[in-house]
Amino acid sequence: MELNANFTQRAIVHGASIPWQPSPIPGVERRMLDRIGDEVARATSIVRYAPGSQFSPHTHGGGEEFLVLEGVFQDEHGDYPVGTYVRNPPTSRHTPGSELGCVILVKLWQFDPDDRIQIAIDITKQTYRSDLMRPGVSRMLLFSDDRETVGLEYWDATAEIDLWVTDGLEIFVIEGSFWESNQEFQRYSWLRLPVGSRFSARSQGCQVWLKQGKFRIF
Repeated sequence: MELNANFTQRAIVHGASIPWQPSPIPGVERRMLDRIGDEVARATSIVRYAPGSQFSPHTHGGGEEFLVLEGVFQDEHGDYPVGTYVRNPPTSRHTPGSELGCVILVKLWQFDPDDRIQIAIDITKQTYRSDLMRPGVSRMLLFSDDRETVGLEYWDATAEIDLWVTDGLEIFVIEGSFWESNQEFQRYSWLRLPVGSRFSARSQGCQVWLKQGKFRIF
């Protein structure tokens, strides 16, 4: 399966408006944003766990990165409430599920094969810092290496956002909305921009997740 698989083109999915699709596990559904492959895939998805649902134990051959958007995600390593950002690198293993139910933004098979950095950050306990070069923008860094930078930003309702995309750029709306190219990007909207493009947006007041880097396909 290929969905938004051409990384030289813009890709847009308004995630809240597309239907949930079943996964092989009862009670686990997903909204696909991009995908290359079938059940083992390089993929970006919004995934919903019904209360009491659980995946079988598995190893992440290509790594897993996720942000908890609603509820509480769980595995044998702990509970991850809304606002938790997790990176499980290649060779990591767990049994994911949710007793109460949850929704997560998840990216699979997008790590460098040699990455072994495992992190879990409760963003509700972290601090946003004002970006002195961009009025109306506050930032929180979640992860950075020589391949990519991942973070959160608050854009005030007065903020005009103007970015030149020197590497790839993904933006996912957690709360609020912004306007770009005559479209409104509301909660759970996702945008991926290729190298050399420009992003110019007018914020309505929003919190966004951003990933910038070299989006290689391994």
